[in-house]
Amino acid sequence: MNNIIKFENKLNVIGSKVRKYRESKNWSLSKLSDEIMLSTGIDIRKSSLQYIETGKRIVKEYEFYALCKVFNVSMEEMLKEFINQLK
Repeated sequence: MNNIIKFENKLNVIGSKVRKYRESKNWSLSKLSDEIMLSTGIDIRKSSLQYIETGKRIVKEYEFYALCKVFNVSMEEMLKEFINQLK
């Protein structure tokens, strides 16, 4: 067990993926917030999304689901890089 995974003081492991998917769609944080509300009815405010992307906020399970749904990716795909680090 010599491989120690460092999370660089981040509170979540998906923030960088969220930013990547958002930027690939050319969406602002406000647009992402609106899309999540429209497609799932879940309210994740712009400021909360910013904190998620920078790893300064924990992602709740229902928020994780909503982010995956709005980006049309599986939860496993969203966690793929993290899972690969554990192998």
